Amino acid sequence: MLVRYFAAARAATGIDEETLLHGGPITVAELLEQLTSLHPIAATEHATPLGQLLTRCSFLRNETAVRSLDAELDPDDTVDILPPFAGG
Repeated sequence: MLVRYFAAARAATGIDEETLLHGGPITVAELLEQLTSLHPIAATEHATPLGQLLTRCSFLRNETAVRSLDAELDPDDTVDILPPFAGG
């Protein structure tokens, strides 16, 4: 599974993307738990820790919005982590 980080999520992790290996489907909630464990502290002192940020993020699965934390993700999916954006 390819996980791509944008804006504040990128600042929190210090990376643009990472590949996670899963033997089968997982839920969005399970993915968020895994990401929080992988990135327990922010990459810089001025960034919000990923675990705190994820509660306010939107998620895309293969470029389609995911509305439920119970939605299943397949190992070959691309998941985008989109923090709230300011401006308009």
